[in-house]
Amino acid sequence: MIRAYELTKRYGDTTVVQDLDFTVRPGTVTGFLGPNGAGKSTTMRMLLGLDSPTRGRSTIGGRAYAAHSAPLSEVGALLEARSVHPGRTAFNHLMALAHTHGIPRSRVEHVLDLAGLTAVAHKRIKGFSLGMGQRLGIAAALLGDPATLILDEPVNGLDPEGVLWIRNLLRSLAQQGRTVFVSSHLMSEMALTADHLIIVGRGRLLADTTVADFVATAGGTSVKVVTPQAHALRELLTGPGIEITPGPATPPDRLEVRGTDAAHIGRTAAAHAIPLYELTPQTASLEQAFMDLTQESVEYRIATPEPTGALA
Repeated sequence: MIRAYELTKRYGDTTVVQDLDFTVRPGTVTGFLGPNGAGKSTTMRMLLGLDSPTRGRSTIGGRAYAAHSAPLSEVGALLEARSVHPGRTAFNHLMALAHTHGIPRSRVEHVLDLAGLTAVAHKRIKGFSLGMGQRLGIAAALLGDPATLILDEPVNGLDPEGVLWIRNLLRSLAQQGRTVFVSSHLMSEMALTADHLIIVGRGRLLADTTVADFVATAGGTSVKVVTPQAHALRELLTGPGIEITPGPATPPDRLEVRGTDAAHIGRTAAAHAIPLYELTPQTASLEQAFMDLTQESVEYRIATPEPTGALA
C-alpha cells in the first residue's frame, strides 16, 4: 500500500505539489492522471525518496521508501527508462542490479523473457529503440519480484503488441495482490487497465475514485432518443431533475435526455404509442470526463483553428 500525507513540494515561489493526500491499495491498478505540469512525476519522485517534500510525507508498505532494507525486492519503479549505461548489454545491466540484492541469474533470465528481450539480451543498450528501452526498464522494475510497482508512463514508445502486453501484465500483477501505481497520458489505455484513479491538476488532488464512478460523475450519462414524435415525447418526459436537449447533430427527431434511464423513456413512449427508432444509453469516455475535470488545470492551451475551406 502507498500512502501520501499532505505531500507538498515547492521550488522557490513555485508550488509544484500541494497537500496531496491519497492511498493506493493493493489488488488494483491505480491510474495517476493529470495534465502536463500537474506534478505527477514530482509526486512519484517524492514517493521514492528522490525528491524531499517541502512538507508532508509518504509511506510504501507502512514505511518511508528509505527505510526499506532491500528496495528492489519491495518496490519496483520505472521513472526514466533510458537512465542506463548505453555500453552495457541488457543482461549485464540487470545482472548488475541483481548483484546488489543477491538476486539469482535465473530471475534475470526470467524477467528478460517476461519483457520479450531474450533475443536481444546480449546487445548493447545504446542500440535499443525507445520501446525496447521501456521493456528493459519494466524488466528492471520487476527484477526483485516486488509487492509494489510505481511506473511513470510505462507504455511510452511501445507498439500495439507492447501496449497489450503491459496492460495484461499490470492487471495480472494487481490480481496477485500487488500494489500497482501507474501514470499515463493515454486515456483510452487507462480506461482498459485501471480500476481506480487519482487525478491531479496544478499539484492539487482533483479526484480519487473508481474509473466507473469518475466517468459517471464527471462525464455524466444520458440517453440518446430518436423518434418522429420528439416534441410529444419531450413534453411527456419533462419533469423535476430531467434535462432534455437536442442531440449532437440537432436533427428534429433526436433528443438527449439526462436525469432518467432508457427503461423509463421506453415505457413512457410505449404507453403513448410513440415509435422509437433508437434508444441508446450514452456514457462519456474517460478521455472526455478527464478533459472536463482538468480544463482549468491545463498548463498550455491550444487554440482550435477555424476551418478555411478545402486545401488547394
